[in-house]
Amino acid sequence: METALTRLTGVRHPIVQTGMGWVAGPRLVTATAEAGALGILASATMTVEELRSAVREVKSRTDRPFGVNLRADAGDAGERVRIIIEEGVRVASFALAPSRELITELKDADVVVIPSIGARRHAEKVAAWGADAVIVQGGEGGGHTGEVATTVLLPQVVDAVGIPVIAAGGFHDGRGLVAALSYGAAGIAMGTRFLLTSDSTVPDAVKAKYLAATVKDVTVTTAVDGLPHRMLRTEMVAALERAGRVRALAQAVRRAAGFRGISGLSWSRMVRDGLAMRHGKDLSWSQVLLAANTPMLLRASMVEGRTDLGVMASGQVAGLIEDLPSCEELVLRVMSEAEHVLRTLPSPG
Repeated sequence: METALTRLTGVRHPIVQTGMGWVAGPRLVTATAEAGALGILASATMTVEELRSAVREVKSRTDRPFGVNLRADAGDAGERVRIIIEEGVRVASFALAPSRELITELKDADVVVIPSIGARRHAEKVAAWGADAVIVQGGEGGGHTGEVATTVLLPQVVDAVGIPVIAAGGFHDGRGLVAALSYGAAGIAMGTRFLLTSDSTVPDAVKAKYLAATVKDVTVTTAVDGLPHRMLRTEMVAALERAGRVRALAQAVRRAAGFRGISGLSWSRMVRDGLAMRHGKDLSWSQVLLAANTPMLLRASMVEGRTDLGVMASGQVAGLIEDLPSCEELVLRVMSEAEHVLRTLPSPG
């Protein structure tokens, strides 16, 4: 199936595996690329040296196109961009809107630039700055998310920009791909669906939690870091929501002390990081500490398997997923379902 996305990136199928922190590492990205979709490495949870090593590992395993996801507000974003250019990575995606200068630097090196956005105005801004495409995530998507549903946001952005639009938030099968294409999208991006594959390195106990979840078990909360964050409802999330400010601060300090040993960050650095991540929001001190530690809360579940302690970011679609196919099986299934839907659509008139 050829679309503007496949032509732009050189992949076989109009499917993107999103850059999920602690999840989208070399193994998952390689499996996705080999399946003919666009795999994206999550670099925000890697050091600069780890990023270069991960890129080289993927390149040693596949000659197919893949991408790297960056935080545009990271202090070393420029250094990470240079790694992408030097290592010949095909696609750079961004969790936040990149600056005009970063877009220009990447495009001058023939790197395809695809920012993720959650509002029409953000899509218009990066399109004007030269982005090649955008990933549009509706409120159904996992992690930090907005309030507008994909079915409302997607056509709004498609009508507003003249570059390919990739739909994210609520997709897991071929029916969703056809629906996105009918809205004018060039393909779909999936996070939770790729997390729940046999190629994902997420611990089995964590995958079991996702598979057992119903749609109602996926919630949006601001209790973790003060920003709307879609995740599985767990005892820790419920405790944070019940806690008053004093109790929440005590819990945050206790967890921060434990994670400080893992991350090697000083208390002052953790507070500075938390303040930087507020994005203008009025956060309590407990939320400032947790904002600084959100990557470590994700690590506790996605790497260490601590379902009792970690955060499990999740799209609403987790409530519909029941199996753990390989990336190859998943991509082929999605494309087969999409082709079946297109063949069986009733003829007009």
